[in-house]
Amino acid sequence: MHTIIEPFRIKMTEPIKLISAADRKKALQRAKHNVFLLDAEDCCIDLLTDSGTGAMSTEQWAALMLGDESYAGSKSWKKFEATVRKITGIKHIFPTHQGRAAEGILAQTRLKKGDVIPNNSHFDTTRANIEFVGARAVDLLCNEGYDTTLEAPFKGNMDINKLERCIAEFGAAKIPFCMITVTNNTGGGQPVAMENIRAVKTALKKYGIPLVIDACRFAENAYFIHEREAGYRGKTLLEIAREMFSYADAANMSCKKDGLANIGGFLICNDDAWAEDFRNALILREGFPTYGGLAGRDLEVIAVGLMEALDYDYQVYRHATVEYLGRKLLARGIPFVRPVGGHAVFLDAKAFLPHIPPRQYPGIGLVNALYLAGGIRSVELGSVMFGKKDERGREIPAPLELVRLAFPRRVYTQSHFDYLIEVLDEVWNNRKQIPGYRITYQPKFLRHFTCQFEIID
Repeated sequence: MHTIIEPFRIKMTEPIKLISAADRKKALQRAKHNVFLLDAEDCCIDLLTDSGTGAMSTEQWAALMLGDESYAGSKSWKKFEATVRKITGIKHIFPTHQGRAAEGILAQTRLKKGDVIPNNSHFDTTRANIEFVGARAVDLLCNEGYDTTLEAPFKGNMDINKLERCIAEFGAAKIPFCMITVTNNTGGGQPVAMENIRAVKTALKKYGIPLVIDACRFAENAYFIHEREAGYRGKTLLEIAREMFSYADAANMSCKKDGLANIGGFLICNDDAWAEDFRNALILREGFPTYGGLAGRDLEVIAVGLMEALDYDYQVYRHATVEYLGRKLLARGIPFVRPVGGHAVFLDAKAFLPHIPPRQYPGIGLVNALYLAGGIRSVELGSVMFGKKDERGREIPAPLELVRLAFPRRVYTQSHFDYLIEVLDEVWNNRKQIPGYRITYQPKFLRHFTCQFEIID
């Protein structure tokens, strides 16, 4: 078999620079040791997120020029609506300026204080929007998902027994809907099996609880199902995606991921009453329902990108890139979540830095070490992002201490990843010198974006 190559040629380049180690140290100090607060131009390879950071195709750039900027009922809206319905089969479709806007509308129209929302794993903005209205976000990840070294095909699955116990504990009346995130970003970018989505829907149906899919990486999840789940090899990724959405009563999505766009999202549902509430909130917060905070050109780009993400050859290439880094780490004994996820490699900071206790944030130590060693920007998914507090205000560490290396779509080539591996080698070989950190400032919600740190000597 030949090497899997990028299924594209490069037509345009963007310069990147690597500032000196001394300048990186100064930059990190100015940013209060939080890489979110760094200037992007000071990051040689930026793996902070795969959200809105991808490169658009020639077809998307061409579509952008067709943008119809009419306020209501534009041709671009019609293309967007037709594409989303082709993929999902869902009745009511509302564009939003990005995924968290869809989450906010969902939470503010459907939730009240004391409600409980189960999920395989809530990501940061999902959890924050739920908690902002006084509801409770509950993670029901399968046990395999907490074992970072286990090679299992669908570690993003929801545990059905945990779901049944959650419903029994809180009561169906307290659960306005249940969510399932595909792929499971918080749990290491791990996929969810079609069998599991079907089982979740069956369990919920007994109690009349709707199912909402967080569909940010639906195409990558469809690819995993195609490759790993019996009975799906002969189906297209579009057919698999349509089956996934057939179990959903509603869905929200950031099109900055598998929409291959730099901005945008949507909120969709089958229930007419839900749709009326969504429509009214959308007009108040985002814009008219046929543009939802987006320009017509953005709607055009997303309509093309959603279908490009379902191209099998594209998914083969993308996953080969993630696998390439995973094989290199495995050969070196560097701990990471196995198997590799669909959009990122997740380093196991707890195993990488066992000398740093959870309340000194090993993930932040590793994130900052990667930046200082080679200008690599990554993100912590551990006790800073997902830690909680008990009744006395004492911090409860997150079950996993991860560092995500998220791959922007169609942006970096193999040489960039070879450089990344060299930086990882340097950090791994000097890991005992990496310090812990304490928080010196934090906001109430989504603290990881703007909180500040200092080194613990």
